[in-house]
Amino acid sequence: MFISISTTGTAERPATDLGFLLHKHPGKVQRFETSHGEAHVFYPEATDEVCTAALLLDIDPVALVRRGRGKGRGGSPDFALAQYVNDRPYAASSLLAVALRTVFRTAMKGVCESRPGLADEARPLRIALPAVPANGPGEGGGAAMVARLFEPLGWQVDAQVIPLDETFPEWGESRYVRVELAGTLRLAEALQQLYVLLPVLDGAKHYWVAPDEVDKLLAAGGGWLADHPEQALIARRYLARRWSLTRTAIQRLELARLAEADDREAEEIDNAVDDTEEGEIGATDPATGRRATKDTDTAHAAPSAHAAPAASAEEPTERGPSLAEQRREAILAALGEVGAARVADLGCGQGELVAALLKDARITEVLGVDVSSRALITAARKLHLDRMSERQAARVKLVQGALTYTDERLKGYDAAVLSEVIEHVDLPRLPALEYAVLGAARPAAVVVTTPNVEYNVRWESLPAGHVRHADHRFEWDRAQFRSWAERVAGTYGYTVVLRPVGPEDPEVGPPTQLALFRLGAPSLGAPSPGAALNSGVAPIHAAPAPVRAAASAAAATTPEGSEPR
Repeated sequence: MFISISTTGTAERPATDLGFLLHKHPGKVQRFETSHGEAHVFYPEATDEVCTAALLLDIDPVALVRRGRGKGRGGSPDFALAQYVNDRPYAASSLLAVALRTVFRTAMKGVCESRPGLADEARPLRIALPAVPANGPGEGGGAAMVARLFEPLGWQVDAQVIPLDETFPEWGESRYVRVELAGTLRLAEALQQLYVLLPVLDGAKHYWVAPDEVDKLLAAGGGWLADHPEQALIARRYLARRWSLTRTAIQRLELARLAEADDREAEEIDNAVDDTEEGEIGATDPATGRRATKDTDTAHAAPSAHAAPAASAEEPTERGPSLAEQRREAILAALGEVGAARVADLGCGQGELVAALLKDARITEVLGVDVSSRALITAARKLHLDRMSERQAARVKLVQGALTYTDERLKGYDAAVLSEVIEHVDLPRLPALEYAVLGAARPAAVVVTTPNVEYNVRWESLPAGHVRHADHRFEWDRAQFRSWAERVAGTYGYTVVLRPVGPEDPEVGPPTQLALFRLGAPSLGAPSPGAALNSGVAPIHAAPAPVRAAASAAAATTPEGSEPR
């Protein structure tokens, strides 16, 4: 198993600087023990003009089988001969990737203490691999796959398929490709790309793929994998097609990309799941006896007895539904009213609404979208996606995405739901969300719920002036929510009806307010927005001046001021 790395130079910038970068002296032959055999590093040529470093990996297939007790590729008892007679000593596979990481670990990190700054310079590099397995049943293997993987990274690719036997061309082509790569980039980047893409080309890992392989993939793929057009293929094949690990890797890559786009830390965005057990946060709701979770948006408060009537004498032990349950019922009722069959839950969190939608036989497809990879992992676990029947699993899809950017995946749905989402968006970014959902995705109906800030005085454990959850950027009263909903509806060609959710207080209104947007003219018999607002909504109370000013600033921002992609 062989690979060579060459560079060119001048007297002022000699090619032999490659030795400093690799931390291997050009005048010596060095031997290293790896987990799969002996690695030898030597320099066939080393001048100021041209320098080539070669890595020869000597694999002992017998020792490999004995160490692995017959496991791994070709390790089945039914194929005993294949354990000993195989391509492992010759074809550049994941075993060579492991050797690269073992022998050139410091070079892969971009560290060169003896020549500071040298590792940061891009150099002309030429990499030769005499035999690379390029499997790809159903995925377009061979020379085409080599080009698909390396050309987007700036490499010039020369890939020639090796015939099974040149003497007998009628036997056809083998699965091996002779590869030469030429490009100008940092050596550390080249090594990291090879470390990831060699196992991808092979399509098989010769060792157990544990969850920490995701960390290795993201560490080596930092800076290039998130934007690679074959990101999904790379993650899937690098992680030996383990679906759960692949999903985790792609979600974390998307989170990193979104964080970079917003110039924020990933931890700031990935905050939809609390570290407490099962997301249980906040105080206990005395009306239901349940702990408040993120889904209730009452993380720091419990409702007073005034917020919900006590159980009647005829039902002394009956507990009423929680606010979260009432909210879900109101959303399902609104979706049923518009006849939605394909629904996108935008900001799905841990999947509570997705689960409720899947129980409704009228819903044929559910898309759950959230920016938090942790939330999506938790949602997949709670929904038991890995144990669903094929028919049921076909109805649901969980994807990662930021709602302040346009996304082709959101188009074509009958309805979209933003349940307790808008208050988690910074006010200057809210117009971008409006455009992405109502302007670009443009579903036939949109259901939005958000807290009513007037009702906060009814939460006994909520300090005066505080919002219901630490992550809320704002909370609106009924007048502000009505003003926002009517402006957005008018801007994007929707009609809107506002409704209360939860026990309605005669002074401060309901704890949650819901807006149902419908594209185009309302159907016959549907109440007008004004009638809906005037019937069943308590008198409007003025919001504090700072809140009104912030809401006005958000309303004044046009969709063109957003950052859709």
